[in-house]
Amino acid sequence: MPAKDFLDLEEKKNLQKALKEEERAEVRERILMFLLLNDGKTQREIAEFIGCSLKTVAPWCVHGDPNNLESLEDGRKNGNHKKATEEYINLLLKIVDEDPKEFGYEFGRWTAARLAEHLEKETGIKLSGSQVRRILRRKKYVYIWAKYSLEDKQDKKLRKAFKEKLDEYLRLAKEKPESIQVWFWDGAVWRRRFATQPLMSVDLV
Repeated sequence: MPAKDFLDLEEKKNLQKALKEEERAEVRERILMFLLLNDGKTQREIAEFIGCSLKTVAPWCVHGDPNNLESLEDGRKNGNHKKATEEYINLLLKIVDEDPKEFGYEFGRWTAARLAEHLEKETGIKLSGSQVRRILRRKKYVYIWAKYSLEDKQDKKLRKAFKEKLDEYLRLAKEKPESIQVWFWDGAVWRRRFATQPLMSVDLV
């Protein structure tokens, strides 16, 4: 299940707007599911709030795409339902830890959209970048971007704000290692770092 506040501000506003404008009751209900999920409600709590079964809520919370209202329609009747299988998820978790260049790509880092495109080639299952990102969030992945820099003209306020946010992530990771993982990007490869490990001395921006 996605973590609380998994929607960014724009996604949330778009869903709130769609909730007001959507004429189809079943789609409005599914939009509401995402908004409640974003507020930290469990699938069971959502089912009780809406007045439906847990089996009705679960598929839309897992496989719906908040950035694509068409994914909240009854696409399965037309054979268009997008679903990440267990094999898909296992492959995703394996590939995200690999260097994209090992697969012949020129870019040096994975984005959710790139992962979705690559996995479509591997599995034939087409998901959006948002769906892939939600899968990773459910698996407790947190992405923090860092880079080496010797420039002296960087915005000190932005650096300070980033470091404060980083410290908060590391504190949470240390207190609840089973709930959150912190990853660092060094400009070449993904590397997994735990909150108990010392950080490199780099200038974070």
